[in-house]
Amino acid sequence: MNAPTPPRAVAYLRVSSKGQVEGDGFDRQQEVIEAWVAQNSADLLGVFREEGVSGTTELVNRPALTRLTQRILEGGIDTVVIEKADRLARDLIVSELLIRQFSEMGVRVIEAEGGNDLTAGSDNPTATLIRQVLGAIAQFEKSSIVAKLRTARNRVKREKGRCEGNKPYGEKPGEAEVVKLILGMSEKGHTVRQIAARLDAIGILARGGKLFSPCVVARVISRERMRVNRMEEMANLAV
Repeated sequence: MNAPTPPRAVAYLRVSSKGQVEGDGFDRQQEVIEAWVAQNSADLLGVFREEGVSGTTELVNRPALTRLTQRILEGGIDTVVIEKADRLARDLIVSELLIRQFSEMGVRVIEAEGGNDLTAGSDNPTATLIRQVLGAIAQFEKSSIVAKLRTARNRVKREKGRCEGNKPYGEKPGEAEVVKLILGMSEKGHTVRQIAARLDAIGILARGGKLFSPCVVARVISRERMRVNRMEEMANLAV
């Protein structure tokens, strides 16, 4: 009896915000996917990373997913591996459209975290219903959290006339110099992990006496770049 042919796969990774691009989101997804690849003796023939793209965005506005689809059309691919279903799409309709598209191309979509084949239920009404119900619940929970946060902010505004969250890192005494140090290391080509390790080595801590994580470093860099860009745009408008 012949052994089953190993899956010929490509991986799809996505983070929804620019601040996550240099954080641990991609590393976490890659680890889960590589574990599935090893467990299933799959051939991983490509990795496609979607940087700072919302899970509600359809295919036309996803450069990495477009390249992935083109790779499938070139042939030799039978499996798309994602960390979990919401990396493909958070919006239920977008998710179903993408899963149907891959199924029609003869490609499986595997959720590495649970080992589920998201395309397996395409011809099974019960499996499709379960997947859709779970997707709808996740979408509802996210919408509920957003609505509750908005209600809480509005209540604070009514009671106090303002609603200020925690100030971004760099706006409290002593933090501006740390931000300059972080930006300086970034400009010299250091990664966020190297910067975090350096801050730890010289005894510089984040708020609350915690160590700087790569994710926090990435947020500081991203926020400062956005601030500089806004200042440049305002300067150009004033000319």
